[in-house]
Amino acid sequence: MTQAEISGISPFFIVRDVPSSLAFYRDQLGFEITFEGPTADDIFFGIVCRGRAMIMFKAVDVDPLPNSKRDPGARWDAYLYVPDPDALAAEYASRGVAFSEHLKDTHDGLRGFELEDIDGYVLFFGRPMI
Repeated sequence: MTQAEISGISPFFIVRDVPSSLAFYRDQLGFEITFEGPTADDIFFGIVCRGRAMIMFKAVDVDPLPNSKRDPGARWDAYLYVPDPDALAAEYASRGVAFSEHLKDTHDGLRGFELEDIDGYVLFFGRPMI
């Protein structure tokens, strides 16, 4: 039997304020807002996309709980594959984005960088070293 393709995965983050999260990902990280709602005056769910990466946000009656707050050894909340992390790091630096870990080759065979969003979620942007 031929396996069906899975072409992506999308993290779903609980956030404090969906419009603020959407603005951060749009203005700082260059994502496109593809959904915010359910209505213009009641935005508690949103989606952003950049390339094949999609992240969903929802505001509910609990505080965000990034992985690093549960266990310091579980730093990342999302890994975003980036063919050219050097170029993306330069783009983000030009926008004044704060990195929690600057671009580098990691001890586990990756090249990339980390940043923390406004709710404390840690994103790694990178790829395996060639």
